[in-house]
Amino acid sequence: MENRTDKNSYTIIFAIGMVFVVGALLAFFASFLKPNIDENKRIERQQNILYAMGVNDNDESSANMVSTAEAPELFKKYIKKQLVIQGTKVSEDDKAYLIDVKKEQTSAKAGNERRLPLFVGEKDGKTFYIAPIRGKGLWDAIWAYVALDKNMVVQGVFFDHKGETAGLGANINKRFFMDDFIGEDLKNNGAFKGIAVAKGNADPLNKDKSDNEVDAIAGATITGNGVSAMLKSELKLYVSHFETLKN
Repeated sequence: MENRTDKNSYTIIFAIGMVFVVGALLAFFASFLKPNIDENKRIERQQNILYAMGVNDNDESSANMVSTAEAPELFKKYIKKQLVIQGTKVSEDDKAYLIDVKKEQTSAKAGNERRLPLFVGEKDGKTFYIAPIRGKGLWDAIWAYVALDKNMVVQGVFFDHKGETAGLGANINKRFFMDDFIGEDLKNNGAFKGIAVAKGNADPLNKDKSDNEVDAIAGATITGNGVSAMLKSELKLYVSHFETLKN
């Protein structure tokens, strides 16, 4: 007598059943864990914003965020305003840090007016304006939080990536690279220019802060080009708002 489990139809039905069971389990866990995932993302954004304005746990060489336990209170302490810039309209929104920059970029490509978040922080008597930006590296997305003064001089940055090459492009989130941007002017003779990650930069110690260049990471040319393009295209969108700060 033929064993029913030897039939191809049984194998197909079993496989389909397993797909539904596994799919249901994954959907359940995704729904169950979503609040925790969203909370982790929220705190991570707060940590990144704080890092850019110099609120961090850095040691002599390593880049270290404030702890997840400390981040919410420190965010309240140092971030005085959260702004949303949309065209000529500027409004305050205490949830501006939750704006998804990637979705805003996609929306703008479809012809919609983009929302630009900007965070105003105060520390040691100084005012910082922190802009979240996003671009494309060698393999995938790269992003940054850039802290500026009212003249668009960089006061601090935090870079990160989704999948750049370890030991090469992935080093954009190392202090030896990020610290080079501090003091760099995004303008040149009053006009916005951006900052280029330059392979042929003749200033390896980065002492010249008016050349609109920082030294590139060896072996990471395409990632560096992505950082340059991101800084120029994204931060240029904020120029009109910074012009109003001079009045």
